[in-house]
Amino acid sequence: MTALDRARCRLRAHPLALDAALAAGVLMCMVVGSFVDPRGENGVTWGVRRPDALSLLLMTFGAAALVLRRRAPRSVLAATGTVSVVECVTGDPRAPVAMSAVVALYTVAAATDRPTTWRLGLTTMTVLTGAAMLAGPLPWYAQENLAIFAWTGMAAAGGDAVRSRRAFVHAIRERAERAERTREEEARRRVAEERLRIARDLHDVVAHHIALVNVQAGVAAHVMDKRPDQAKEALAHVREASRSALNELRATVGLLRQSGDPEAPTEPAPGLNRLEELAGTFRSAGLHVEIARADQGTTLPAAVDLAAFRVVQEALTNVHKHAGVQSRAEVSVVRVGPNVEVTVLDDGAGGQDGPDGGHEAGGGHGLLGMRERVTALGGTLTTGPRYGGGFRVHAILPVKTSTRAPGDAA
Repeated sequence: MTALDRARCRLRAHPLALDAALAAGVLMCMVVGSFVDPRGENGVTWGVRRPDALSLLLMTFGAAALVLRRRAPRSVLAATGTVSVVECVTGDPRAPVAMSAVVALYTVAAATDRPTTWRLGLTTMTVLTGAAMLAGPLPWYAQENLAIFAWTGMAAAGGDAVRSRRAFVHAIRERAERAERTREEEARRRVAEERLRIARDLHDVVAHHIALVNVQAGVAAHVMDKRPDQAKEALAHVREASRSALNELRATVGLLRQSGDPEAPTEPAPGLNRLEELAGTFRSAGLHVEIARADQGTTLPAAVDLAAFRVVQEALTNVHKHAGVQSRAEVSVVRVGPNVEVTVLDDGAGGQDGPDGGHEAGGGHGLLGMRERVTALGGTLTTGPRYGGGFRVHAILPVKTSTRAPGDAA
């Protein structure tokens, strides 16, 4: 930064000092200009005349008023216009006191709106030019009178142009800041959505497999002494469920890695094509599961296919946990027009937590996660107890859908 830039920054930090320097410069120009005799015998001459005391007083007062031009621009314009009118009427030859009114009019035009600039600019031009032409000692067509009209008009036009440019730059800066805020909010929203999605995946994986491990481990402990073959089979199911849980957890946690980290081994996201495999894991734990499909071989989008699979997985996990292994569960997948409907029913025969099998008694995140998955795809989910006992989970998912934010769906 040069010395000139540093001085400019200091002056901008102290606007009153800047206005005082401007007022001093205007006063010097007016005093110097007052020594010029535009009507000399040989044209414009220097040092021919001296300004009278009244002209010096008016110049000093007009320049002093400019110190307050930022704080009270209209009052300063009125004060400088008054001393300019007095000089136009009494000065012969005339001193350039109107220079202070020109600076004040520029300030008003730069600080206010366009209608105010037009109103005050026309008033100032009319009053000063009219006073000089009608009441001044010079003829009305004198060039000094026309110069007052021209300078006041240029001051109003220049101030309005500066104000328009400032407004344009401010609008561009505000638009850029708004766009930056919008990008930051969008980034935060996407991060929140990703965290919610990963939380749902982790809940579905952990709740399903850990529930199976818990049941099979209990079976193995119960029959270890009397029926070792059955205990080995239960432990094999524990090993298989734990391996599946680890694989799915590895795939999910792999999404959290940084770009420079080594890739985690992944596998295709589960879908309804693995429905029989999912039912087999529950059947091996003692839960009777029946599956009926009437989706006519519909190929679902990956997001819809995964959501349907997770709904069935979470619903069967809830049946296993709350209704008991003595219950019966029915899973149906039906294509109805533009939608696919997934329904999971249980009879709640082994429930110990209430008439509905205790599905909602725990206050966990399972049903909430299912609802968020379905509504994020534009579908609907209804859950509740069945008449006569048991529980019902019913999801309607559009076959062709566009993903939206959970907050929008809510």
